Amino acid sequence: MKWTLSQLQKFRSKGLPIDETINMDEIKETDPSIRRVSPIHITGRTDIDSTKVTFHLNIKGSLVLPCSRTLVDVDYPINVETTETFLLKVSEYETDEEEVHQVKGDVIDLKPIIAEILLLEVPMQVFCEDTKEEGAPQSGNDWEVIQEQDLQEKKVDPRLAGLAKFFENE
Repeated sequence: MKWTLSQLQKFRSKGLPIDETINMDEIKETDPSIRRVSPIHITGRTDIDSTKVTFHLNIKGSLVLPCSRTLVDVDYPINVETTETFLLKVSEYETDEEEVHQVKGDVIDLKPIIAEILLLEVPMQVFCEDTKEEGAPQSGNDWEVIQEQDLQEKKVDPRLAGLAKFFENE
């Protein structure tokens, strides 16, 4: 996902289509909660003019993250639409509210920007769908995990069963 400015200028009139699959395992070093990264599929197009290069990208893939409750692996899908603009001539372009990137040297490298986008997509908490999966124990000595449906059912404490009969006489 690197291009030199001269390579991009060849596509100035027709634009550059993008359809690549890249490996982004290096983001696991930045965020240790990411256990695995699937190959990331990037599609889109590039608009090139004399002052800037604009990439319109769709980033798809998945991350394997730990469940916040049970620590089992959870497959978290990523599907992000983004527009990234690189300025070729800084002085001629005004950056009002649009976030832009500076071209360092003669090469535009999208991989660090894609890594940043993926890291921003990692949620604070992820929960697995099936809580019966192996992971954290579901019961122990004098305790057990109960579901919300169990709480809603009214159970009479056997020690208080005699009080229920007290109101039946009236």
